[in-house]
Amino acid sequence: MQKNESRFTVFFDDPFWVGVYERVAGNKLQVCKVIFGAEPKDYEVLEFLLQNWHNLQFGPPVSANTTKKASKNPKRMQRAIKKQLNVTGVGTKSQQALKLQQQEKKVLRKQKSRQQKENEQQRQFALRQQKKKEKHRGK
Repeated sequence: MQKNESRFTVFFDDPFWVGVYERVAGNKLQVCKVIFGAEPKDYEVLEFLLQNWHNLQFGPPVSANTTKKASKNPKRMQRAIKKQLNVTGVGTKSQQALKLQQQEKKVLRKQKSRQQKENEQQRQFALRQQKKKEKHRGK
């Protein structure tokens, strides 16, 4: 049986409020980063997720070493939930996944800009050639 988990953490990363959505499917962790302007309210976060779920861009899956958890007694579980709510920031696995996503976007951006630069150079070259031909046409 495959267990799916997801967690959305909102924290202040100067100067913006950032949301990190982590989802674990099977043994793979995927992360998506969302940048909010001002501090979002709970209902705004929920509304954002519901409306933009299909637009979220998750990074490539990273192996997540999840261990099977034994059932806890209710009071201990409550304490664990309180502790989790007080924790700020994101787990190291999530940070690694975000870094990997950032690097992939960087590579794609470089490829795109390189292609645009080459196209511009070819266009400029074609323009110069055309001007040369126009100059010599009348002689």
